Amino acid sequence: MKVNKIFLIGTTASNLYLFRKDFIISCIEQGHQVFTLVSEYDDVWLDKIKSLGAEVITYGLSRSGLNPFKDLKTLLQLREIIVEHQPDLVFSFFTKPVIYGSLAARLGKVPNVIGMIEGLGSPFTDHPTGQSLKMKLVQFFQVSLYRIVFPFIDKIIFLNDDDPKDLIISKKIYHRKDAIHVLGGIGLKLEDYPYSPWDTSSNISFVIVARLLIEKGIYEYLAAAKIVKEKYPNACFKIVGSLDTKNPSGLTQDELDNVIQSGVIEYKGFTNQIAEELKNSSVFVLPSYREGVPRSTQEAMAIGRPIITTDVPGCRDTVIDSVNGFLTPKWDVNALANKMIYFIEHPEQINIMGQESYKMAQEKFDAEKVNVKLLRIMGICN
Repeated sequence: MKVNKIFLIGTTASNLYLFRKDFIISCIEQGHQVFTLVSEYDDVWLDKIKSLGAEVITYGLSRSGLNPFKDLKTLLQLREIIVEHQPDLVFSFFTKPVIYGSLAARLGKVPNVIGMIEGLGSPFTDHPTGQSLKMKLVQFFQVSLYRIVFPFIDKIIFLNDDDPKDLIISKKIYHRKDAIHVLGGIGLKLEDYPYSPWDTSSNISFVIVARLLIEKGIYEYLAAAKIVKEKYPNACFKIVGSLDTKNPSGLTQDELDNVIQSGVIEYKGFTNQIAEELKNSSVFVLPSYREGVPRSTQEAMAIGRPIITTDVPGCRDTVIDSVNGFLTPKWDVNALANKMIYFIEHPEQINIMGQESYKMAQEKFDAEKVNVKLLRIMGICN
């Protein structure tokens, strides 16, 4: 397929730079002209994207809003931009860009339209108390829009095998023949997360890297940490990530303050030094309810840390149980605590399983390999 001009339609400029940088560079090295479309941005991140050699176009999008008139305005604006620039291929990712970016591309007569569903998100995530009415409604509207747009998309890319089953097969959504592809994790530039065996002379520490949301398993992590701490007071439990006070499922500031004051955890907050935090921890923990393929877990694997995570879509793609870590049932605090205790009582397994994590990261999550696979799926690999 001859492609000269590629549109990448995302949301936040920071996200696009951090998670698409290597892909953008790969496209440019293949001789393609890349335009990135972002809806949330500041000059710092826009300049970072431009430094890669890509053009930047801004547009309006309400990521979590349910106002159909605003979404229609987004659709029309994207169509206008597409008609003006006449791209050969439009590649959108995340729910709303896939829906409205793909529709705009078809209305603008773009010959190649590709969408990536990186995870089904909150509307498809089970909670121990059940889904809220709002999330049920959001899922209904999302599925309805996917029914409209999927027949117009040439290739629909997922990160794990569960998501197309739970979305397309379960909801019986019509799509083009041979449109569905599974990429696996988006991948990492592995040299940014160099392998570093755990220092066996250090106290054993556990770390979660995530926004402090219910769906990330933050409450299960805190509850399990409390159980383990009572039995092994020297064990350390770290949290790396920021509060999301605008999200109704987020940990509140008061809850976080109480946990910090209790002495159960060390709160590191948001940091750009993720690799260093992972290097200084023994075991990575992510008791999430559902993921695409979690990047933070891939980072921990590359550095050589064993993983404790849940047996749910996305998370289960990062662990071979009892080889590079453990899979636990979702919401099961006692099972999570028991696996933490296992590493305290068998510290020699930390580097043994961590080495297996490192091998898996090399095989599955090397950005160079992943980008070649993605370019081939898109049909633009020279």
